[in-house]
Amino acid sequence: VACSLIGNKPINKDYDNAIKYYTEALELNPANAIYFSNRSLAYLRTECYGYALADATKCLEIDKNYIKGYYRRATSNMALGKFKAALKDYETVVRVRPNDKDAKMKYQECNKIVKQKAFERAIASDEMKKSVVDSLDIENMMIEDEYTGPKLEEGKVTMRFMKEMMECFKDQKKLHRKCAYQTEKITICGDTHGQFYDLLNIFELNGLPSETNPYLFNGDFVDRGSFSLEVILTLFGFKLLLPDSFYLLRGNHETDNMNQMYGFEGEVKAKYTTQMFTLFSEVFQWLPLAQCINGKVLVMHGGLFSEDGVMLDDLRKIDRNRQPPDSGPMCDLLWSDPQPQNGRSVSKRGVSCQFGPDVTERFLDQNKLDYIVRSHEVKAEGYEVTHSGKCITVFSAPNYCDQMANKGAYIHLRGSDLKPEFHQFTAVPHPNVKPMAYANSLMQMGMM
Repeated sequence: VACSLIGNKPINKDYDNAIKYYTEALELNPANAIYFSNRSLAYLRTECYGYALADATKCLEIDKNYIKGYYRRATSNMALGKFKAALKDYETVVRVRPNDKDAKMKYQECNKIVKQKAFERAIASDEMKKSVVDSLDIENMMIEDEYTGPKLEEGKVTMRFMKEMMECFKDQKKLHRKCAYQTEKITICGDTHGQFYDLLNIFELNGLPSETNPYLFNGDFVDRGSFSLEVILTLFGFKLLLPDSFYLLRGNHETDNMNQMYGFEGEVKAKYTTQMFTLFSEVFQWLPLAQCINGKVLVMHGGLFSEDGVMLDDLRKIDRNRQPPDSGPMCDLLWSDPQPQNGRSVSKRGVSCQFGPDVTERFLDQNKLDYIVRSHEVKAEGYEVTHSGKCITVFSAPNYCDQMANKGAYIHLRGSDLKPEFHQFTAVPHPNVKPMAYANSLMQMGMM
């Protein structure tokens, strides 16, 4: 049964049930390397990279000659940004199968990333990095006569500019680079992941942002979807237009490692320049990590913390202008997930932790909050309420990656009690550009 669920069907593969059945099979036969390898694949497909890594490692402990186990472990390590560890496993595969073209290609791509990272470390300076902004000469950038797209009005973002820009993106046209470099009840939206046409649908259903229709987008604006640039320019444009009514929080995909693997870096370089990606990287580092609404609701992308005792003042003191560390409050805010059982456990993703209802209760009591809102996880209905109503997940990318068949959702918070109201929506058609079109070639190859 489990094998059929992760078989050759192109979409809507039932990985959750595959995990369930392989787990049952392993209870009966805990020494079966193939079961661990296949469950590792199911975990990879559901982005539980920590669990996938553990299963692949267990597979190889049982049978060190099972080559797929090395593929799975390499895939898990690549997803976690552990490129050297991945390279070691790809080397093993190439050594055992010297005529395997697919293995050679993956080894070469991974080796290229490892060398690139080593080069970046070698040329890094301890001195303060000069911002890419200092190298831009926006004033002298010429807008060619043949350009007919949106233009800033006296250098400023207006609502007319925003509407024209979204229509321009909808028709798969580009904004002029001069405008791109210059671009300025509450509704909470979760991950959008480069699904620009679904973002437009949110605005169609819920109204454009305005002073009387404020929005908060809770991270993971980019990667995976192949219209990430259009999404982030639209969001940044509304932030410039409505600085006090439009809010953006950082997600775990507003980071260099994720952007390199999952498509945003490749997309920006394909549509504009390496310099523009560097500028996005700088801006992402300044995005807030959390938002407290009326002293009652805390919003963050990931979740709560690996240790008790974290207070709101501790969050305000985080040095956020950097790439996130592998542990600590900043990492947890971007990466952690809730779990149904009390206490904490090892993260299914291999980063941060999972936290139970008792952890949520203690944090809320200590900080005099009512509940938290987070995103970070695909949910079949677009949202999920857990921990006795005190932990809400919202995800706004319907039919995620064109294959998950999930709904999207957004939340309205109204009145003095900020009682959440959930609104669901389904995916809309988009141009024939597949998700992950700009991702690292290893990701496009599936790394399996």
